Amino acid sequence: MHPGIHAQTQPDKIAVVRPSTGEALTYRQLDARANRVANLLYDAGLRRGDHVALYLENHLAYFEVIWACMRSGYYFTPINYHLTASEAAYIVDDCDAKVLVASANLDHVPELGRLAGRCEVKLSVGGQVEGFADYEAALAGKAETPIADQWLGAMMMYSSGTTGRPKGIKRPLPDQGPDGGSPNVQILISMFALDDKVVYLSPAPMYHAAPIGYTSAVVQMGGTVVMMDRFDAETALRLIEEYGITHSQWVPTMFIRMLRLDPEIRAKYDLSSLRCAIHAAAPCPVEVKRRMIEWWGPIVEEYYSSTEGAGFSKITSPEWLDHPGSVGRSVGTPFHICDEGGNELPPGEPGLIYGEAPSGVGFVYHKDDEKTAGATHPRHDNWRTVGDVGYLDEDGYLYLTDRKAFVINSGGVNIYPQQIEDVLALHPRVADVAVIGVPNPDLGEEVKAVVQPAPDAEPSEALAQEILAFITEKLGKQLTPRSVDFVDELPRLPTGKLAKKELRARYWDNRPETASLSTRI
Repeated sequence: MHPGIHAQTQPDKIAVVRPSTGEALTYRQLDARANRVANLLYDAGLRRGDHVALYLENHLAYFEVIWACMRSGYYFTPINYHLTASEAAYIVDDCDAKVLVASANLDHVPELGRLAGRCEVKLSVGGQVEGFADYEAALAGKAETPIADQWLGAMMMYSSGTTGRPKGIKRPLPDQGPDGGSPNVQILISMFALDDKVVYLSPAPMYHAAPIGYTSAVVQMGGTVVMMDRFDAETALRLIEEYGITHSQWVPTMFIRMLRLDPEIRAKYDLSSLRCAIHAAAPCPVEVKRRMIEWWGPIVEEYYSSTEGAGFSKITSPEWLDHPGSVGRSVGTPFHICDEGGNELPPGEPGLIYGEAPSGVGFVYHKDDEKTAGATHPRHDNWRTVGDVGYLDEDGYLYLTDRKAFVINSGGVNIYPQQIEDVLALHPRVADVAVIGVPNPDLGEEVKAVVQPAPDAEPSEALAQEILAFITEKLGKQLTPRSVDFVDELPRLPTGKLAKKELRARYWDNRPETASLSTRI
């Protein structure tokens, strides 16, 4: 349901709280402010199908603008606030946004406003910005009642751009009003038993699809969202105890950081309220997940999907313990594993993962017919891929091996970096690791491990040899990298994904940059 329904049935219940500031919105307040925003946008000339862009840190205004769009039939696009002004302006322009809502606290906003010349309305949240109207002042005097022309809106996310320039993922607007809520989050509500008793911890940036999807689902069902400004391992544990968190959604790097807390800190907090700890967004090393289940119990649930919605799988803790490393079986439509020609492969053989788009919810890449065609199976229009490689076992459980763009072809042999990264994820002297292919004149590519040492580990030839020997022991000589580089920090997105495109460019563009030591074997 739309928050407007909960504003009538439970007006004083907290819809969302931001612990870092103590700010909160009840359902009555959220509904009133979303109506004000909706009236502001309608008075500015927006109509069904128009577009609103958001360039904000985690802020309560996210919820106000999103639910205004959701009741007005508008598309909304959250933009990664770590992008530069020019990168963000590209998305604002590409999605044809008529309105930009941006935070005065972000350094790039004034320049973004100047670059986004086609955007008709610009609003600044949290202070004055040259070229922007003040958000609060613009809302003053706007009606708290719904606009007359109400339609259900939708989000239009942009791909992360890890393998190319980001593209908008666009679906048709639902042909219905807002009161019934969004059918696009219904699968989350059903799979994870979300109801009005849920207290959901959101530790990730709101510009990412998963936090938007889960928080929208919780608000739609009348629960409470606890929104962190940014992830911190101990703070997350404290908030679980303080707010009685029942559900949460994580990425594997968050699990790793919590597991690396001192045992006395991990034991300090009461986590007994947790009923469901969901994780996704990046592959989780087997040993990391096993240790999380040992710590939190059989409440750790995983799903695999994408912003494009090209298939959906789910796996519970008991299932995973029987199928370690799997991301589950399909929910709804099946997955298909295909070779380069689009032919389906037998169980156990890795290939490109295609998911079937349910009828009526297919997507296109906005203004990019070529990319849309490239994501579509050559013989089945509703089979779509995002470039992930994996295989199905005999029981129909899906396993990910890597992304097609990052598979290393060394002397004609395909090597999947994820397998090597998983082994090193919990090495006590490794804080973070990426495995990539780098140029080799004879083999085409060779395997390199790029390692961010743990705080108490110094980069050295001895450490490099220790790392290589560790991999050889676990995986054998064939999968052992030819070299190790040490860096101060790996380029990792706040969503947990490695920015491998950026990392590979340092080597393929002949720009070694921060690689400070290389040990070869």
